[in-house]
Amino acid sequence: MTNKRTLRRLISVLAVLALGLSLLTGCGTKSPEQVQEQEDAQTIQVYLWSNSLYESYAPYVQAQLPDVNIEFIVGNNDLDFYKFLQQNGGLPDIITCCRFSLHDAAPLKDSLMNLALTNEAGAVYNTYLNSFKNEDGSVNWLPVCADAHGFVVNRSLFEQYDIPLPTDYASFVAACQAFEAVGIRGFTADYAYDYNCMETLQGLSAAELTTTEGRKWRTAYSDPASTVRVGLDDAVWPGAFERMEQFIQDTHLTADDLALTYDDVTGMFRNGEVAMYFGSSAGVKMFQDEGIDTIFMPFFCQNGEKWIMTTPYFQVALNRDLEQDTARREKAMKVLNVMLSEDAQNRIVADGQDVLSYSQNVPLRLTDYMKDVRDVVEENHMYIRIASNDFFAISKDVVSKMIAGEYTAKQAYRAFNAQLLAEEEPAADETVLTSEKSYSNVFHANGGNAAFSVMANTLRGVYGTDVLLATANSFTGSVLKADYNQKMADSMIMPNSLMSRQRTMTGAELKETVRAYVEGCEGGFVPFNRGSLPIVSGIAVEVKENNGSYTLTGITRNGQPLRDDDTITVTCLATSKQMEALLASKSGTSEDGDAWVKNTWHDHVSGGSAALAEPENYMTLR
Repeated sequence: MTNKRTLRRLISVLAVLALGLSLLTGCGTKSPEQVQEQEDAQTIQVYLWSNSLYESYAPYVQAQLPDVNIEFIVGNNDLDFYKFLQQNGGLPDIITCCRFSLHDAAPLKDSLMNLALTNEAGAVYNTYLNSFKNEDGSVNWLPVCADAHGFVVNRSLFEQYDIPLPTDYASFVAACQAFEAVGIRGFTADYAYDYNCMETLQGLSAAELTTTEGRKWRTAYSDPASTVRVGLDDAVWPGAFERMEQFIQDTHLTADDLALTYDDVTGMFRNGEVAMYFGSSAGVKMFQDEGIDTIFMPFFCQNGEKWIMTTPYFQVALNRDLEQDTARREKAMKVLNVMLSEDAQNRIVADGQDVLSYSQNVPLRLTDYMKDVRDVVEENHMYIRIASNDFFAISKDVVSKMIAGEYTAKQAYRAFNAQLLAEEEPAADETVLTSEKSYSNVFHANGGNAAFSVMANTLRGVYGTDVLLATANSFTGSVLKADYNQKMADSMIMPNSLMSRQRTMTGAELKETVRAYVEGCEGGFVPFNRGSLPIVSGIAVEVKENNGSYTLTGITRNGQPLRDDDTITVTCLATSKQMEALLASKSGTSEDGDAWVKNTWHDHVSGGSAALAEPENYMTLR
């Protein structure tokens, strides 16, 4: 009897254990779809406006947050690109954009988080934050740090001709006149470009455009709630055109200056043919490195104030959808906090440039190149330009006509105002490419990035090659269920210097090339997280991950291991400076020279008959 009871108890215990194990096994087994959904939820996507940020800034941000899976994608420096993503359900978590204005960003407002009450917004000096406030007091975009624009000055020329350096507007004009007396241009700039026309007009009136009246007009012009077009006011802007007219007369600008490019102007400066030009502080370092005694000076406003024109390296905004998931919102705010930190901002600027941060959390540390404008910076006289698409285009038209002598100040004001008020002509939106479905642009450990695979497979067909290798920053990830016009189709390719090169390789050479893409190489790009691993088409790869470094462990082609004696045509995509590092000079035979990928893609889709390939599982990450 006792043995029977013991046996029954043992059977009961074993049954409970079996049930527990079956439940645990069931909980631990997830379908591939569930795994991918979990990866999606754990990934914070950050779109960068330039590839330069991808190479130094992004790795730093990721390194500070090893427990956050951040996927950095090189998008486009164009708000129309993000409007397209918004309209088709593809807006990323974090957006950056340099060529920016609140006016152009208005359609995005309801899709973006209000950052007004965050610590990150609280750290921005009010002088600058005011330029980003909507009329209702909300703040969707935060400026990061600035590139300084003003006057690059050849001090040795001033000393050679015993001409005093300018200290105000009157002495600036006197210096221009004194140089002309000895056959040297006092000032010019590369007015062939829209941004110089725009920045000169605004810089000369920065003092007035930052007054209460100026801020009032700027807020009205940028108000996302307004459905009517806003022209120039009659309080601040008439004077701005009068000051521009006076400046043109005082510096003797003529129609000939409208043909000058950057190379023309810097060549004149280098040869001692012009004493001052309008440019960025980077020019000071460039010419000092060449042995020319060069300094940087601000705009001398006619009311006696000094101002520097600043161009934010980028503005940053967060997707409002993050508010629906507390955990994801907290992760995104951590990423934003690091993106705005002092060390991160120091990785944005070029070597030798100064970080002119809009944040009180980043201390002012000026190099010798900017020491002559320290007082201007400390007074927070750093004007943020109005940089809407309207202002770029209309400034180029109107200021050019002022310089050419075709417009007086009053005529220029009226012409500018009329163009601002004119209804926009609908943009050409003829469909050149249709995607019947959306593809995830989040990297998945079992398969890779589906959207990037679509692009790689499509381009492999365009290039007519057996295999295509691409760095992860090659595509903008915008493969959505949508009709693409030419501009949006073009924007599917990373815009910054992406090149292609085709070669015939042996299997052994291809292995070494793939290894350089996966593991990184000297002079080339080194993957810093799983999202930055390369995309391949025509082969599949296995990669092992170990504390942020990656090792290639296998390559298959048509389901079979790649053989060393195989002969394969390979097209490689990378930026021009990375191409040589990725492709050893003796690896394979080059079949054609480097070509711009964006041009090849543009030509392919412009006919309107292009079709996208299906994605493949091209990578297994273990």
